[in-house]
Amino acid sequence: MTITYPLAFPTVGTVQSTFRLQHIVGSSRSIFTGARQVYRHQGEWWEGEVTFRPVNHVQVGQIKAFLAALAGQYGTFLYGDPDYLAKGANGTIAGTPLVNGNQSALSNTLATKGWTPSSAVFKKGDYFQLGSGSTARLHMVTEDATADGSGNVTLSIEPRLRASVLDNATITVADPMCVMSLVGNPVEWSSNQSSIYQVSLSFREALNL
Repeated sequence: MTITYPLAFPTVGTVQSTFRLQHIVGSSRSIFTGARQVYRHQGEWWEGEVTFRPVNHVQVGQIKAFLAALAGQYGTFLYGDPDYLAKGANGTIAGTPLVNGNQSALSNTLATKGWTPSSAVFKKGDYFQLGSGSTARLHMVTEDATADGSGNVTLSIEPRLRASVLDNATITVADPMCVMSLVGNPVEWSSNQSSIYQVSLSFREALNL
């Protein structure tokens, strides 16, 4: 059977994780005044590392198959901030949120609608997802957001919108993720004398040209 990407992430559970947002920012400083100039380029992506909980030779099969099916950096999978996926949002997240009007790429704001009126829908640090499957993109809300009496609110977000977004596009608030790939091509796992396995991997958002 043909493998279809992006894959689902193994449900084994993790014991350690790192999740971060990378920006490409150019910076120079005058040798005469010390004043600096900065330029924010378009490159922005999520990346991190994760260590699965120790598993036995039966349970590790799920992880081995996942890594093998990715074929190094070739394949992709859906993943988000591990701690957030485990614990959920801090805001109310009530309603059926949609994008409110066509939105331009490279914007740090997103107009939304469909929330429960006058509800505190997001807290700083909450996430949401735009798109699905191979087009899934992950964004963090950087300011508390409360819907107005009509259920509308404009979100402050990072990273910026990578592409334009159409009116009425779905906003996913449950288990928000984006498309990731492995950082390197080798896949490996190690075990001790008791056949207990420890597996770690590094990942990075799979950006399309």
